[in-house]
Amino acid sequence: MLNADLHCHSNFSDGTLTPTTLAARAKANGVDVWAMTDHDEVGGLAEARAAAAALDLPFVAGVEISITWSGQTVHIVGLQIDETNETLVNGLATTRGGREPRAREIAAQLEKIGVKGAYEGALKFVDNPDLISRTHFARYIIELGLCDNLHDVFANYLGEGKPGFVPHRWASLQNSVEWIRAAGGIAVIAHPGRYKFTDLAFDALFNEFKSFGGVGIEVTTGSHTVDQYDFYAKVAKDYDFLASRGSDFHGPGESRVDLGGLPPLPPGVKPVWHNWGW
Repeated sequence: MLNADLHCHSNFSDGTLTPTTLAARAKANGVDVWAMTDHDEVGGLAEARAAAAALDLPFVAGVEISITWSGQTVHIVGLQIDETNETLVNGLATTRGGREPRAREIAAQLEKIGVKGAYEGALKFVDNPDLISRTHFARYIIELGLCDNLHDVFANYLGEGKPGFVPHRWASLQNSVEWIRAAGGIAVIAHPGRYKFTDLAFDALFNEFKSFGGVGIEVTTGSHTVDQYDFYAKVAKDYDFLASRGSDFHGPGESRVDLGGLPPLPPGVKPVWHNWGW
C-alpha cells in the first residue's frame, strides 16, 4: 500500500506552511504520492509541483471546493486536476467572492461579545485576503489568549450555534463535480464523518454525488476518528466508491495527523490511485 497523502493545505488557503515546505515535509515523512488541496484555490499548485519534482516526489494537483448541501457546508476534493482549466478557475473565483463579506459579518458578531478587531486580527494570518476563513479568525482568538487551540475556538466561538458562526451559501454539489470533471479530475467527498446528516440524508448525498459523476470518498483521513476508518470503508464498498486517504494537514501543532502519518486504508477497498501507475 502506498503512503499516499491526498489532502493537505498550504498558506495559499488556510495552512501555515508554503507549498515548498509542505513538499519537503511530505518527502521527509515518507509520503509516496502527495496532493495539495487548498480551499477553493489553485494558485499554489505550480510551486508545489516544482518543489515535488525537485524531490522526486510524485505529485497530484488538487483542490478542495466548499459547497452547500442540505443547508450544511460540505467539502469536495478534486484530484488530478488541470488547474488552468477555465471552467474550474472561473468557478473557484465565484466561490471565493463570498468569503470577504462573510468574514466581515463574523467580525461584527465577535465584536458584539467583546472580541475587538477580529477582522484585522484574522488578516494577519492570511496570505490571500480573498481566502479569509474561520481558521484565520481562530488563530487570532488563540493569539488573544481566549482559547488554547483550534478545537476550543470552534467549540466556543466559531462553530454552528456559537456567537461567531455565520452561515454561507457556497457552490452546489453539481457545480463542484462539474468543475472538477471539466478540469480532467476526479471528485471525492472529503471527510464524510464530519458532517451531521441522518442516514437517509447521507444516502441521498452519496447517490446524488454519484449521479453527477463523483467517484470517491475519503476513508482514512486526519478528520476521522479511528473507528470511522472501517465504517467509511464499508460505505465505499456499499456505494462502489473509490477510497481516498489524506491527513488534512494544516500546520505543525494544529493538525491531528502529520503528513504521511495515517494508517493504511482498510482491506477490501479500491484506492483512488489504483490506476495512476504508482
